[in-house]
Amino acid sequence: MNPGAVSLLERLELTGAMHGALPLEGMIVTGARRIRVEGRYEDARAYAISRNRLDDGLLIAAERAGAHIEQEVLVDDPLVDTSTDPTVTGAVVKGRGGMTLRLRARITIAADGRYSRLARGLRLSLSPARPRRWAIGSYFQDVDGMRPFGEMHIRDGHYIGVAPLPGAIVNACIVTSALRGGTPGEILTCALNRDPVLGGRFHSARMIGMPVCLGPLAVECETPGMPGLLLAGDAAGFIDPMTGDGLRFAIRGAELAAHEALHALERGNVDPHVRLRRARSREFTAKWRFNRTMRWVIDGPRTLRAAEIGAGVVPAILRHAIRYAGDLNAA
Repeated sequence: MNPGAVSLLERLELTGAMHGALPLEGMIVTGARRIRVEGRYEDARAYAISRNRLDDGLLIAAERAGAHIEQEVLVDDPLVDTSTDPTVTGAVVKGRGGMTLRLRARITIAADGRYSRLARGLRLSLSPARPRRWAIGSYFQDVDGMRPFGEMHIRDGHYIGVAPLPGAIVNACIVTSALRGGTPGEILTCALNRDPVLGGRFHSARMIGMPVCLGPLAVECETPGMPGLLLAGDAAGFIDPMTGDGLRFAIRGAELAAHEALHALERGNVDPHVRLRRARSREFTAKWRFNRTMRWVIDGPRTLRAAEIGAGVVPAILRHAIRYAGDLNAA
């Protein structure tokens, strides 16, 4: 959780969800040509925590705030009224035992992930032809040389993120456009062991648990909803996680969706999705542009080489990029 995400949770009084998280001091970025820059967050706070613990903490906080939680429920389809303009009036879900339920609501917020059944079913989101990348990640023990920093190791054709977690566990993830060379676990361990910076550190490491493969990562969403429906989190669009700001996008995007839902319920507005699109554009456009630029840089050997030369000559440029990626301006 970068400083921007931590600042949001603090403002929303959700710091209990970060209980037991590991404090981080900044980011370390390396290139394939011996470029290494350490960027500190200085007075801002960042933390590392497993998604299971964070999600459990947020779920508990939601229940304490009055939300009614139903687990083991699968969202199947949107309910749509087509008598006039198509309007979402709720969702069809499958509950325990496969029972089908039709849940009606004046406003539905779909926060059901990159492959949102609601957004995809209504053709609000899609996976673009390019870029097409996959992420393979797992947890490790006995990794050498870990410090209280997140790490991003940018290489020709892929990059590897490494982060310490509480309990001397390490999360390692490769993002690549090439899924060749074996099983997901074999691709990940091979990339780690062959890496000039990480190979020695992961030589005696043990993978714990099954590796997870996600992709293709990018999801495009032109508008975050339609009448009766708002999108939040990855359902409203997803970019690959190289800048480490995915949780801030998710939390702030959810807050914006909640604000527009309340506004519509209080005032009877029929276009909260239009207002949400404008709010997300104001909030995120500059950062989306920065992220696209970073992905463009690593996609080409020439642009990556030029960026590494620039970082080697003027490392302050990369330190500034680390601070911007960490949302310190929003912290």
